[in-house]
Amino acid sequence: MPTLSKLYSMQEASEHNTKDDCWVVIDGKVYDVTTYLDEHPGGDDVVLAATGKDATEEFEDAGHSESAKELMETFCIGELDTTFIPQLEISSKKQTDYAQKLMDLTKQYWVVPVAVVSVSVVLGFLYLRKK
Repeated sequence: MPTLSKLYSMQEASEHNTKDDCWVVIDGKVYDVTTYLDEHPGGDDVVLAATGKDATEEFEDAGHSESAKELMETFCIGELDTTFIPQLEISSKKQTDYAQKLMDLTKQYWVVPVAVVSVSVVLGFLYLRKK
């Protein structure tokens, strides 16, 4: 039977990013490494730099030993909730830029059909006048 573990969002895990409260996310698991910071051979600044994101690549690149990986499991407090999709925050400047681009495109693509219709009406009027 699978063990149920607590799920944490990346946003929640990233809020724990200080020396007094430090969580890291590695391979889809969330670790509270606060008590280990002073003992970390690479220094606490290396671990603190890995907060707020998936630190799997950094962890693997450091070449941790099997014993380090086993020790890390003792700090596991849950898993990353992969079903949570954060909403994208769009700044008002980006919204304005997008709106302006949309208006420019709208102007660009409605002008041609209106010009064609206008020319057709004028030519039709001139044609009818000659008759």
